[in-house]
Amino acid sequence: MEIHLIRHTAVENPENLCYGFAEMPLRKEYAGDFKKLNLTGDFDLVISSPSQRCRLLAAFVSPDYTTDERIREMNFGNWELKKWTDIPEEEINPWYEDFINIKASGGENLLEMKARVLDFWDELTAKKDTEKVLIIAHAGVIRLVLQAVLQFPLENMFNIQIDYGKKVIIEGKEDYFFIKTVNV
Repeated sequence: MEIHLIRHTAVENPENLCYGFAEMPLRKEYAGDFKKLNLTGDFDLVISSPSQRCRLLAAFVSPDYTTDERIREMNFGNWELKKWTDIPEEEINPWYEDFINIKASGGENLLEMKARVLDFWDELTAKKDTEKVLIIAHAGVIRLVLQAVLQFPLENMFNIQIDYGKKVIIEGKEDYFFIKTVNV
């Protein structure tokens, strides 16, 4: 199985707002961004995060895409759509110190996000009749998949840059997976 994971294209966020579950519009030039993407070949399955910034790209690729709640970005709860600088220090500093275990106020922590993403991943990779899959998601989701495949420490996941509109390709052989490309 060959699995292509692509991050949605760039968003319109001039005020540097915190967003994960919240809807954040793609930049105005998104149609042109879509045409520049490296999305060659036919996919047996196209799965998108339910976020509009992903669904727009999914519809561009295939009218037959499906969505899955488990591949949404992190839920930042009460921080959603606030400027990062406006989040009270007493809330955000503990999260900065331990983003794995500490929840955003009213949201989820990284371990909870990882559990849902890996539940999706395990279900997907158990499919034996699918050769080529496209997943349209978010940087956090893609990093968690890479962390699961490569087994590096979770606290190092932000050491991997996942660019807007770029793909990671993972190939599965029997009972193991390997990374073919990152940010293509």
